[in-house]
Amino acid sequence: MALPWPNWSWWWRKRRRSRKPAGRQVAGVIVVVVEQDEEGKALRRVVLVVEYDGAAYAGSQYQKNASTIQGELEKALNKLTGERTRLALAGRTDAGVHARGQVASFRTRVPYEVEVFVRALNAHLPEDIAVRSAREVPLSFQVRRQAKRRWYRYVIHNGRQRPVLFRGHCWHIAQPLDITAMREAATHLVGEHDLAAFAAPSAPARTVRKVYRAEVRRRRSWLVFDIEANSFLPQQVRRTMGALVQVGLGNQTVEDFRRLLASAQRGAVTLAAPPQGLCLMAVEYEGLNGSGYEEGTDL
Repeated sequence: MALPWPNWSWWWRKRRRSRKPAGRQVAGVIVVVVEQDEEGKALRRVVLVVEYDGAAYAGSQYQKNASTIQGELEKALNKLTGERTRLALAGRTDAGVHARGQVASFRTRVPYEVEVFVRALNAHLPEDIAVRSAREVPLSFQVRRQAKRRWYRYVIHNGRQRPVLFRGHCWHIAQPLDITAMREAATHLVGEHDLAAFAAPSAPARTVRKVYRAEVRRRRSWLVFDIEANSFLPQQVRRTMGALVQVGLGNQTVEDFRRLLASAQRGAVTLAAPPQGLCLMAVEYEGLNGSGYEEGTDL
């Protein structure tokens, strides 16, 4: 499936009003070349949409002594371009967490068309990481700071027998879950809240976040929790899922969940759902199309 990508024409029109830039056409997108390195080579910024299975990795962020998504992408870029490139990611994922719409960006001097980055990087990457698409963007673009909305999905298999073929992409819970109670509890998450209760101890000092959507739905034995917010705290989704499961099992009431949210007590939720059920689906930017899949394409 082709992934939707931002239309940068709004940025170009705004820039044209103030000055006359030097530009060129790349894959249907007008791109401004505004910087050169010491050797006079034009610097460019390329953005990638990346999909990965996180089972074999110690998270997305680079670690010196562990295999990570960022580390593998940088090694592939080095093989392709000969440059030592530091890549930036729109969102951080924990060890074992997957992604369908992670967004990454990097600067480069090589003159390859963006389609070449997709084909060539996939040739150098391991089989559990794939670049889905690439675009050239303005050099000033900041993939993390300019992200306005992130969408995560958590998947539970709620059946008596464990799902062997999908065990690496869900949390298996054999006991019946009260989907109605879980849905009601999830509605309390929508809005701007101090989410310290659902954060890991390593969370930053500011724990207020704006949640745009928090929905629980079921299809046969599969339960899906979708949540969208401006940004997320460390382990926020997994701990939120753990608290919702306690409601679904009858160990807590919807009112208990609401009071837990209102308490803003850092680390109050200690049960974090296992990482393999979590997936970063998409990252969106203001005024632009997102990088993720359309709702309902998989479950």
